[in-house]
Amino acid sequence: MKKKILGALFATIALPGAAAAECGEVSITQMNWASSEIVTAVAKFLMEQGYGCDVATVPSDTVPAVTSVAENGEPDILTELWTNSTGDVYKELKEAGKVEELGEVLTPGGVEGWWIPTYLAEEHPELTTIEGIMANPELVDGRFNNCPDGWGCRVTNDNLIRALDLESSGLEVFNHGSGETLATSMASAVQSEEPWFGYYWGPTVPLGKYDMTEVKIGDYDAEAHFANGNKDTPNPGVSSYPAAPVYTVVTTDFREREPEIVELMSKLSFETETMSSLLAWADQNGASNEEAAVYFLKNNPDVWSEWLNDEAREKLAALLK
Repeated sequence: MKKKILGALFATIALPGAAAAECGEVSITQMNWASSEIVTAVAKFLMEQGYGCDVATVPSDTVPAVTSVAENGEPDILTELWTNSTGDVYKELKEAGKVEELGEVLTPGGVEGWWIPTYLAEEHPELTTIEGIMANPELVDGRFNNCPDGWGCRVTNDNLIRALDLESSGLEVFNHGSGETLATSMASAVQSEEPWFGYYWGPTVPLGKYDMTEVKIGDYDAEAHFANGNKDTPNPGVSSYPAAPVYTVVTTDFREREPEIVELMSKLSFETETMSSLLAWADQNGASNEEAAVYFLKNNPDVWSEWLNDEAREKLAALLK
């Protein structure tokens, strides 16, 4: 019932022309994972209803989004960009002054790594290191669940797989076709208390819902990790994933064109724990991204009111009272 009410509210207030046309056209990524989709839905709602923007969402992934900015100068805003997995193209864009990091959209950031279920770690503690897994591949069902193509982690993982010579141990690398199948593989295994080994990140519903233990790949090596973000690196190294800074990024052209929206997006940030709770609520209620956005806005006025200018704050307060 609550979900239906929120959906009706969003449909009622998210109408074209609901705010004065004070802002022009804005293109923003909609990365294909749950937390980024909600970040985009919240940002879109605020831009349209508070500032009168004409917002177009661009379905994308990390690598294609950065490549699009490099080749076309679009989209204007990249939401939830995990910059430790973007490789040389993003570094070159920053050095050329074509993009700007506005601020961390997740505080204190994201987590990435290779995981096994905690019940498996408790039964076989040797599996908490990559050496233990490679020595006992049958205990993890002989499979490593890898990222889908197009995700930044796919490039990094592929290089780690090469550096570790993972497949020589008898482990099959299963490259998932989508984030949905990767998540489903974890959920299915954990709910049946079966083995599972693979990559995942947070904040996400699975890491919020299931008790997982990170596998130690090795010490963090900044140089090796950066090189592993480049699909053409000739000599990948072994490095764990660091704590991940997750940014909102805009093109410098957009900063000059829409400074008020840039100011908004520089302040738009979620506590990682809050985002995990929001994802869990959306999952439990079968809520859409838009419904989750309205749920967050209605229940956290003290948070989002600090992101907006006075005029936009008044408009949103009237809509969400």
